[in-house]
Amino acid sequence: MVKDQQFSKFECDLHCHTNRSDGNDTPKMLIDRAVSLGMRAIAITDHDIAPPDTITVNNETVDIRSYAQQQSLNIVLGCEFSTDTYVSDVHIIGYELDWNDSAFKKEMKRAKKSKSEAYKRLTELLTANGLPIDYENEILRYTDQSGQEQQRRPEDVEKKFIFEKMAEKGYTTNWGQAKIMVTESPELNILREKIDPLWTIELIHQCGGIAVLAHPYLIDSNVKPQSLAEMTRSQYINRLIENGLDGIEARYTYNKTSYKGSKSIDQIEKEIKGLYADRLFISGGSDYHAGGKKGIKNPREIGEAGIDYIDFKKMFKNIIKV
Repeated sequence: MVKDQQFSKFECDLHCHTNRSDGNDTPKMLIDRAVSLGMRAIAITDHDIAPPDTITVNNETVDIRSYAQQQSLNIVLGCEFSTDTYVSDVHIIGYELDWNDSAFKKEMKRAKKSKSEAYKRLTELLTANGLPIDYENEILRYTDQSGQEQQRRPEDVEKKFIFEKMAEKGYTTNWGQAKIMVTESPELNILREKIDPLWTIELIHQCGGIAVLAHPYLIDSNVKPQSLAEMTRSQYINRLIENGLDGIEARYTYNKTSYKGSKSIDQIEKEIKGLYADRLFISGGSDYHAGGKKGIKNPREIGEAGIDYIDFKKMFKNIIKV
């Protein structure tokens, strides 16, 4: 494949989404885009769903790893767990789990049911507060990239779809502002039941995987978990480490999401490495969603954040062939 003229800054991007959750590329499109950018490794980390082990190429079903490896791309399969009902944005990525494990499947089923109930309720509350969102006709029904009308199942709805619709309808200027508006509103911030973060780490290990905390500085600087005293972000992360957390994202696209702090991306990366590099794997990723396909200005790109190949090999040498 001909390499794209726009080369990525990082060789390995361990946080990417596809249309299996809230991204806009198919898994094959994601791989092809990564190859065109000269990437050496990427991870598929869709929300609360097992990753695909096959893709369709020229009307044939092929192994996803083989397809990537034929183009000199390493692919890691993961799942981004939304955890902690009472603390926002505690997302733990599990890499290379046994996706057929019964406990994992049970959690995915529970998470989907929790999402479908809460997100329908959010559209009802928005509508009651003068920001109408039609759940059936604007969230479950959507137009795909080819202009065809499609139907989602309630269990496939992601909260970001609602935030994007709010921006599309002019209630906010972008989806990130919509997210902040909802999460800071006592009335609109529906607390759907999420998996406990400590159990998430245990589950990932039980399934043979690596547990990595995504975008740690999206967690508020001070938090109040249920049944625990108020604590700082650092204290919260230390609690995860004490319970087996394996890694943490240092480089992330905070400038293109709902980050509310004042530190630069470089400052955050330096701070995280200083605090945790001696205890955890240092990870990183763009949180790529192919947002340009939905008209998002200055969307996140594969490799815009990540790690180098040496650190990638250290992280996965005992799990996958690299």
